[in-house]
Amino acid sequence: MADHSSSSSSLQKKPINTIEHKDTLGNDRDHKEALNSDNDNTSGLKINGVPIEDAREEVLLPGYLSKQYYKLYGLCFITYLCATMQGYDGALMGSIYTEDAYLKYYHLDINSSSGTGLVFSIFNVGQICGAFFVPLMDWKGRKPAILIGCLGVVIGAIISSLTTTKSALIGGRWFVAFFATIANAAAPTYCAEVAPAHLRGKVAGLYNTLWSVGSIVAAFSTYGTNKNFPNSSKAFKIPLYLQMMFPGLVCIFGWLIPESPRWLVGVGREEEAREFIIKYHLNGDRTHPLLDMEMAEIIESFHGTDLSNPLEMLDVRSLFRTRSDRYRAMLVILMAWFGQFSGNNVCSYYLPTMLRNVGMKSVSLNVLMNGVYSIVTWISSICGAFFIDKIGRREGFLGSISGAALALTGLSICTARYEKTKKKSASNGALVFIYLFGGIFSFAFTPMQSMYSTEVSTNLTRSKAQLLNFVVSGVAQFVNQFATPKAMKNIKYWFYVFYVFFDIFEFIVIYFFFVETKGRSLEELEVVFEAPNPRKASVDQAFLAQVRATLVQRNDVRVANAQNLKEQEPLKSDADHVEKLSEAESV
Repeated sequence: MADHSSSSSSLQKKPINTIEHKDTLGNDRDHKEALNSDNDNTSGLKINGVPIEDAREEVLLPGYLSKQYYKLYGLCFITYLCATMQGYDGALMGSIYTEDAYLKYYHLDINSSSGTGLVFSIFNVGQICGAFFVPLMDWKGRKPAILIGCLGVVIGAIISSLTTTKSALIGGRWFVAFFATIANAAAPTYCAEVAPAHLRGKVAGLYNTLWSVGSIVAAFSTYGTNKNFPNSSKAFKIPLYLQMMFPGLVCIFGWLIPESPRWLVGVGREEEAREFIIKYHLNGDRTHPLLDMEMAEIIESFHGTDLSNPLEMLDVRSLFRTRSDRYRAMLVILMAWFGQFSGNNVCSYYLPTMLRNVGMKSVSLNVLMNGVYSIVTWISSICGAFFIDKIGRREGFLGSISGAALALTGLSICTARYEKTKKKSASNGALVFIYLFGGIFSFAFTPMQSMYSTEVSTNLTRSKAQLLNFVVSGVAQFVNQFATPKAMKNIKYWFYVFYVFFDIFEFIVIYFFFVETKGRSLEELEVVFEAPNPRKASVDQAFLAQVRATLVQRNDVRVANAQNLKEQEPLKSDADHVEKLSEAESV
């Protein structure tokens, strides 16, 4: 290992996430020059025989198929079940709201904003309310938040199932949404925090793919009950009871998962965090060269702050304190809105109405098509989760949203054509474009919708960023779902045209502002956001190599200093012993 004595003092003074740059409003050249000043002595350094600029998890750790990660995947799968809750609710309500038995039972009008629209949108009101309790996962941990959230959903599902009035149904749905939000904020946070950087796209990205699993179960259970119990309350009551199935499984098996290592460090339980990394990242290897480095990065990222401190936990000002914090918050807000306002909510909740508008009147057929749509989006989202670490977040978003805009354009044309001609070919074309939209949008947005907001947040602000995420997405869904029934009735295919232009707007914003997070540790991303232009810095490979080199070098200094302190302790002890002997002899 190269000699670090010449740079030790300077390195120790600089926290990882504040690599100096001369002018925070300056250009990237200033930032690179400042970063280079920390790396004068990094040339030729190696870690475990690997060049320092390549000393990353994908080089030093095995791929995702390695058996050493099976235990980690098992933990994450339990939390993945939380993602089914919103998918189940979306497909459930999207399937039953056209059933005559359901409409008569609760005295609802299918095109009424105060009836069907309110039953849909109250879920978003509950989500917004629940979002303000999301930071509580910093208090007791990610695991308790997941368990409490799922238990609340089970109780809410029971209320919704037993009710006989519209008011009670709305109350039960609010209860489900409130607690589902807490679980759905803690679960993806947990997945992002426990995943090694080189696997985070797959491990954290697969989380939201189970949204479609919940959707599939809801759609086909509703289809089955509708076929077997036509014109009976059982046709919608049984699916309402089944809403407690997935959160119930989490309540049973969630006790088996350990706490997130980053939360453990944040509350001072560093040894437990180290044991987690050794067991689940490094296959029990206590001498692995990445162990000390990963621990040091996590520890320093908290700057000595106690994550469970009530004042810190509830202080949302940290989301907007610095320029980099505000940039992160902007990305969280944009991702939350884009994830709900790209046309996807219309297809998820109002697919039967879309099909009726192009001549498909059969209720059972529409419910079946809803289930097929869920299967298409699920397969596409799984493919996206496995490819997202190869193509990157930015390319995935850009390709997905441009394809979605094209699909909505085709849907608009076919729907307009059907309204004028009533031709079967136009109806079939509309159906094709609906499924194309679902597949294209789900490829990137479904796996990254929950993951991206956790990636761009710091260890200290991640729970508060989730609060912001769920408030904004809840508002977007509320606006979408409350307005959609009237919009589809009054302006018809022009409603799809609106989303075409909004998706084009999204493409422009993503291209100029979204940061690439592929393959970087959550701590390395802190350095990226300190750059004058985070978007440019995130795709500059030379800059990223310098970041890695700086972090590795600083870790070497920490290890060397810790070793020196350890060696000095016995010397000090011996000196004290000699001094005591001398005093005794003089007496």
